[in-house]
Amino acid sequence: MLNRRSVLAGLAGAGGALIGAAGPGLGAAAAGFETASIRGSIDATELGVFPGTYDDQSKAFGRMLEAAADRGMPIALPAGNYVVSNVTLPRRVVLTGTPGTTRIIYGGDGHLFAAEGADHIEFSGLVIDGANRWLSEQVQGMIDARRVGRLVIDGCSLIGSGKNAVALERVGGRIERSTITGAAEAAIYSVDAQGLSIADNEIADCGNGGILIHRWQAGEDGTMVTGNRIRRIAARNGGTGQYGNGINVFRAAGVIVSGNSLSDCAFSAIRSNSGSNIQVSGNTCLRSGETAIYSEFAFEGAVISNNIVDGAANGISIVNFNEGGRMGVCSGNVVRNLSEKGPYPADSPGFGVGITAEADTAITGNIIENAPLYGMHLGWGPFLRNVTATGNVIRKAGTGIAVSVVEGAGAVVISDNVISDVQHGAIVGHRWADAATGDLARIGNDGHAHLTVERNHVG
Repeated sequence: MLNRRSVLAGLAGAGGALIGAAGPGLGAAAAGFETASIRGSIDATELGVFPGTYDDQSKAFGRMLEAAADRGMPIALPAGNYVVSNVTLPRRVVLTGTPGTTRIIYGGDGHLFAAEGADHIEFSGLVIDGANRWLSEQVQGMIDARRVGRLVIDGCSLIGSGKNAVALERVGGRIERSTITGAAEAAIYSVDAQGLSIADNEIADCGNGGILIHRWQAGEDGTMVTGNRIRRIAARNGGTGQYGNGINVFRAAGVIVSGNSLSDCAFSAIRSNSGSNIQVSGNTCLRSGETAIYSEFAFEGAVISNNIVDGAANGISIVNFNEGGRMGVCSGNVVRNLSEKGPYPADSPGFGVGITAEADTAITGNIIENAPLYGMHLGWGPFLRNVTATGNVIRKAGTGIAVSVVEGAGAVVISDNVISDVQHGAIVGHRWADAATGDLARIGNDGHAHLTVERNHVG
């Protein structure tokens, strides 16, 4: 989680020193401002910042940003390398480089870019290289922004951060068309977003997460995560799902996760913990280490639709009614090629389940194939209420549908499904993890009044 301590105290001295040191160079640069205004932006070299030097240019870089902010002008940074550290961003920054060739390299002396209470911060066409160097406790990322009205990162490449690549708290804006690789923690870590869009980025080879959308307290967030390609996300800190997720939502309501392509995540491709009113649609999730798409714990409202899951320990789980998790739609998904092996020893009933749901959930129009334990798992003990499973196709499963028949389980309708090539029955009542009935697809509800089982075709 982001450190709540303000970075202002630690940075004010450095920032003040930069401003104070700006005086001698600014007079000489006045002509540079006049010339730049004709072109619409300031040439960094006219303010004493030069590409390709081996010296740390942090002080000159800070003076340049302050001067441009005072004039309300953008900065054009020529191609080349710039070594900087401990840059405190002013209230307005528009910094543009030549894509692929303008490289800002962290010098390793505390932090790279930090902003607090700014109005507008914009980076485009830059390579920002953390060089895998240490970052201080006062910041959580290579770009660390708190209470920024609008942050724009567009067409940049962020590589080798010693923590998160981008760490945000109470920030709005957009991060798009950028490449983020090699972060020791997550690529993007946002807490308490204020209207944030994360779109069309390439994210790969991060140590503990891809895109994290969190809140300190459960509440409306509304971040949109669309069209990103996320690959090879590790869980170096271990755990049972806290790390290793391509997209992770925690306590954030109203988040939209759509059209993303995710592969080779150590745990979930998409994991929502206590995220109400979440929409997860049209994503492709390949080779997830644990549950590919997860909506868990204290949530109300989850729509999981039209996704492809190919390769995972479990496919889609909408669970934790015991913690208040309820109300979902699971429709139009393709879930296949699941495994009984996961990243840790499985709790009962085990891995290898296509779709799991517990409360106030409609499951319809899904196709499940190659689920070695259960095609569907409905309820866990008494934690089952108002679930329908209709019009689904289940093929090649250990058991087609496992449904709870423990005392206190609520109403379930299982109808009009096509179930074939199952080893241990098409529809079987379970008491916790143990089979407790014959095949309900053939004998009806077997006296369990909470079950309606009808018109299922078993092949």
